[in-house]
Amino acid sequence: MIDTILFLSAPIAGCVVMAGILSYFGNHILTRGIIFIDIALAQIVALGTMVGLLMGFTEDTMTIELVSLLFTLLIISVFALTKFEKQVVPQEAIIGIIYGLGLGLAMLLAEKIPGGSNFISKTITGNILWVTWDKVFSCFILFLAIAIIHFFFRKPFIKISESKENLPFSIKRIRLYELLFYITFSLVVVRSVPIGGIFLVFTLLIAPTAIATLFTSSWKQRFIWSWIIGILGSIAGVFISYHMNISNGPAIVCLLGIMVFVLALVKIAVNKNSLTV
Repeated sequence: MIDTILFLSAPIAGCVVMAGILSYFGNHILTRGIIFIDIALAQIVALGTMVGLLMGFTEDTMTIELVSLLFTLLIISVFALTKFEKQVVPQEAIIGIIYGLGLGLAMLLAEKIPGGSNFISKTITGNILWVTWDKVFSCFILFLAIAIIHFFFRKPFIKISESKENLPFSIKRIRLYELLFYITFSLVVVRSVPIGGIFLVFTLLIAPTAIATLFTSSWKQRFIWSWIIGILGSIAGVFISYHMNISNGPAIVCLLGIMVFVLALVKIAVNKNSLTV
């Protein structure tokens, strides 16, 4: 048992680190109603990695990561700068186009890369079970720096996320805040996708926050509870995948997904009983 815990200590630590930062961003993304921005960015990260491989760079190197980051920053800058006072084209539509374009190009490039289909499968499912302590520590340092930045800019970020029609600042100022917000978000996604995979990163971003939102509207409480839910779901998924010898990413995704619907039913039942009484 002790040997198992020692072997799984790095994956568990990786889940804790990713769940923390993704839960924070999840609160903003869910409030803004741009749910699929993460999965679109994750797909662009995978596309950038494939371009790097075609250029002859080795997988899991800093050079590949920089290529992915360059692609992601280019796309996210365009997205941030398409914020207007009167939004003619919904940003959710832009997100869908980005995702479709990224996936289509990735599938075309996969035909040119030896084992390209296996690479696509790997980017979707991830392999957090084999994450090393070096990667966990580097993620922690990067995410901590991003957390500090967001702590100082938390008030304008929250105001922008909560604004629906009336913008809280001038459009120029909002675009600057949006650039900072999405650039830091891109850094998180670029670092997380090679570890957890596209679907796990997306699920950790949305599922725990969705559960927390069912029970509280407080930003602070939602963050705390979504982090706890993300951590518990991830750890349970890691142990299940290890003992059942199944893919770790899909196991965590399925577990967190089931938790969303189970707790939603609990919430409905509690509200129904309170109304009856």
